[in-house]
Amino acid sequence: MPPPTRSAPPTKKPVPPDQTNAENFYYMKQMQAKTPMVIVMKDGEELHGIIEWYDKAALKFNREGAPNLMLYKHNIKYMYKDGE
Repeated sequence: MPPPTRSAPPTKKPVPPDQTNAENFYYMKQMQAKTPMVIVMKDGEELHGIIEWYDKAALKFNREGAPNLMLYKHNIKYMYKDGE
């Protein structure tokens, strides 16, 4: 009797990457276009302005007629393009 044939082990799905760079792409696109944005903070406050720069933990947000702000990302609830 021939020995049983062994089939190849099932292939595992590849692990998704830790970084998709989607966040970086989004920020860069809005910064280059100087897109007016609305940032809603966790306490419900809405801020209107333009993202000047960002890093891993914060955004610099420029506002017209009001002081510019450094916003920590962990305090941001969500954001969207102003006028949408």
